Formats: sequence, C-alpha cells, structure tokens
Amino acid sequence: MGTTVEDVVIVGGGIAGLATAVALKRAGVDALVLERSEGLRATGAALTLFPNAWFALDALGVSPKLASYTSSFKNYVTDLETGKVQVVSLSETNGDADGPRSVHRKALLEALAGELPVHSIRFSSKISAIDCQQHEGSSIATIHMENGTIIKAKILIGCDGVHSVVSRWLGLREPVHSGRSAARALAVYPQGHGLEQDVRQYTGTGRRAGFVPLNDKEIYWFFTGISPAKGTSLAEDIQKEILENYAKDLPHIYLDVVRHTDLSTLTWAPLMFRYPWNVVFGNLSKHNITVAGDAMHPMTPDLAQGGCSALEDAVILGRYIGTSFVQNGHVLMPKEVSEVLSKYVEERRWRVACLIMGSYIAGWVQQGGSGWGRKILRDTIFYKFFFLKMVKYVNYDSGKLDF
Repeated sequence: MGTTVEDVVIVGGGIAGLATAVALKRAGVDALVLERSEGLRATGAALTLFPNAWFALDALGVSPKLASYTSSFKNYVTDLETGKVQVVSLSETNGDADGPRSVHRKALLEALAGELPVHSIRFSSKISAIDCQQHEGSSIATIHMENGTIIKAKILIGCDGVHSVVSRWLGLREPVHSGRSAARALAVYPQGHGLEQDVRQYTGTGRRAGFVPLNDKEIYWFFTGISPAKGTSLAEDIQKEILENYAKDLPHIYLDVVRHTDLSTLTWAPLMFRYPWNVVFGNLSKHNITVAGDAMHPMTPDLAQGGCSALEDAVILGRYIGTSFVQNGHVLMPKEVSEVLSKYVEERRWRVACLIMGSYIAGWVQQGGSGWGRKILRDTIFYKFFFLKMVKYVNYDSGKLDF
C-alpha cells in the first residue's frame, strides 16, 4: 500500500506499452509498465509486420531478435464463388524495403520485454481510477490501483487496448463493432508442413479466410465473417464450428491447417474500430496524459496495421519525450509535458485516421456481397490499385531514436 512517484507510467503491457517503454529507455527515461494480466499477453497468436513496423523495430534495437522470420513474397487471393486466383506480389509494392513478415506475437512481446529491466513491468496491476491535478502550470496524474496503492506520474500513457481506461478518461468516444468477428490461431505440424512461405487468402460473401507459414512447422491462420464472435466458447467448439459450418466449403489445404490448430492459441472475438473522425477531432491528450496503440486508434485487421502503427506510435512518442528530457539536462520538465504530448498527437492524428479508414474499406470490399459491381470493385480496383497504394502508404519510416 502507500504512494509512489514515477516519471512515466504506461498502462498496458502489450505491443504499444512495451515498445514505448523501450523507446523511452533509449533516451534514459525510466517508465513503469502496469499490466493487468499475470504475464505477457499473446492474444491473436501472430501478426504480420510490414516495413513500417521493421523500421520502428530497427529504431528500438529489437529487430535482430526477430531476424529468423522471413518475408512472405506473394499473396494468393482466391474468389470462393468463381475460383479465380489473383496473385499480389507484396515484395514488389515495397520498393527497396523487405516484404511483410509474420511473427509470433509472443516472440515480439518477449523481444521488447527483454530490453527492459525486470522491475519495470508490474503484472496483475488493475486500475480503479485516474485523476489529474494541476499546480502552477504543471500536472501530476494519480493512478489508483485496486489493491489500494496510489501511483503519481509526471506522464501517463494509456496503452491499454480497445477498452482503454485512459482513453475513457480523456473523453474519447468508445470503439464500435465493425459487424464482423475473427477467429485466429496457430497450426502446428511437428513433422513439417512442406508449404511455401506465401500468403493464401479466400474471399467470399461475408467472409474471408487465410493463412501464412511462420516457419517450417507453424502456420498462422484466420477466419473473419459476419457471424457473431464465439468469445466465450471452448476452443474445441470454435474449431468444430469453423470446420463444419463457416469454412466447410473452403479448399482442403485450408481445412487441414485448421485441423492442426494448437487449441491453446485459438480465439474468436469481435472486430472493433474507432470512427476516424473521433480520432481526428477527439482529445488524444490532455495535460500530461495521452494514449497510443489500440487505446488511440483501434482498427480492423484488414491491412495488418494494428501492431505496426502501435510500433510507430512508440518511436514517435519516445522521441518527443526523450528529446525534451535530454534537452533539459535529463530531467522531465512538468511545464513542458503538455506541449510535448500535443506535438506527438498532432503528428499521429491524421495518419492513424487514414489507416483506420483504409482498413475498414479493405475489409468491406473483400468481404462484400456477390454482386457483379462489388466483384469489379474488389478484383479490378481494389487489388490492382487501392491495395497497392495502401501498402505503399503503410511503408512509413517513423525515424530514429538518436539522443
């Protein structure tokens, strides 16, 4: 019990929270990460990291730990109604950058956590309330924990996901349901799966499925549809529902992947997003409090930019705070914090709003109806123009962390 004082408190030990702590550490700023779970969260099994994420991981000094993951060079997209297959070469859309790579979410979290002192991550930390006091032009955030502990912080950063306590305190509108849900998991082949390192997707009315090998024995797979999420069901029931109902007419190669699922990794949850105009016009920071990652910009996974944009946030926020810290003799100046956080917010606001919109459009087009107009939009305009433009847009370099 009692009260402690910290320079920076980060709520949430996911990708955004850990990456932000690593960015701050590179500037010499100590941050305390409060994570409500008992350990590192790996919900989602795996994620695809585009070049913008690798630029950020380079800046954080973490990318060498993930060097074993290789690029996926081609994306085979099959229309379930016509059988037509389109091939999108992802490496060709990236210029000189490497193509996207799918990695274990747990491996990414462990790589980030490994850069931090053990005592800087406090698990099983549940927040009951937040308030903020101003005194002579400076602010102190007070975090009340469920166990009665009180933590005061010069800077409070909410990286606590879609249902963020910190974003709610800022007054941001709640995320909304996209009308779709997603099942995600890892498939394991102890003797090896023998597949090429390519992405395979299957699109049809109201659903989209796919998989990508992570290595020679593990495959990440997903299924998204307009069906309600089975978040409270047993993993065995989710797997059976997909095999016998939602995906029963998909190619054998996909069904075989689902049959090899490691059930401990299988989840099914609704896909949420924040309206982009709520990001553009909302209060993303106030006094010495701000948000990053899904707490700021939850989006659907259709451009694989949730984790990527969270890594961008971490580098840019870390650079703003770290630069101020170094320029002021390695001291956080409370009277400058509000301006520093405002600059970070203004740099991120429009970019992440565009990513939210682009992700939603990508999902709407790929899981649209069966009409000829929607097919032309998807096959001619989306895959041959919009998708390539969006991939180039996401290949964004968030810069270095040279202090």
